[in-house]
Amino acid sequence: MSELGLMQVYTGEGKGKTTAALGLALRAWGHGLRVCIIQFMKKGDEYGEVEALRRLEGIELYQFGADRLIFKGEHCQEDVDLAERGLHMAQDALGSNDYDMVILDEINVVMDFGILPVDKVLRTVRGRDPGVEVVLTGRNAPEAVVEEADLVTIMMMEKHPYESGVMARKGVEF
Repeated sequence: MSELGLMQVYTGEGKGKTTAALGLALRAWGHGLRVCIIQFMKKGDEYGEVEALRRLEGIELYQFGADRLIFKGEHCQEDVDLAERGLHMAQDALGSNDYDMVILDEINVVMDFGILPVDKVLRTVRGRDPGVEVVLTGRNAPEAVVEEADLVTIMMMEKHPYESGVMARKGVEF
């Protein structure tokens, strides 16, 4: 499919960045495209989407995250090592001719937190095979990423149930 090969970015403070990317993965899969999802800063099967994706042949999912929440300025060497491993896998996936779409979930946060440098991530994305659609998700996409992208969607939070004390709900937020 010659029309594939663009760079998409889903960013912003609002809910739905990963959800949008996974919806796109499902759409691509439904059309017979081969999809690779690489999740940064995430680990575990407690996410409903992870459980579902593991049941679908044709969508591969890999996670590169520690089993803990990371805050900006508080990452450790393990976080850097995991992110490096994820980026190496992304480089392989983007250049392997095995996938039509590669999703780098939460990569924007990895760059924003300084875990991986923006230029290194952009070099990896630029090195993709022609015809490979690439999607970068996460808050605070760096300006260089936004400028280079073909499509940028900024999720804006107008209101969220967290503000009134509703905690993350199984099946909705995770």
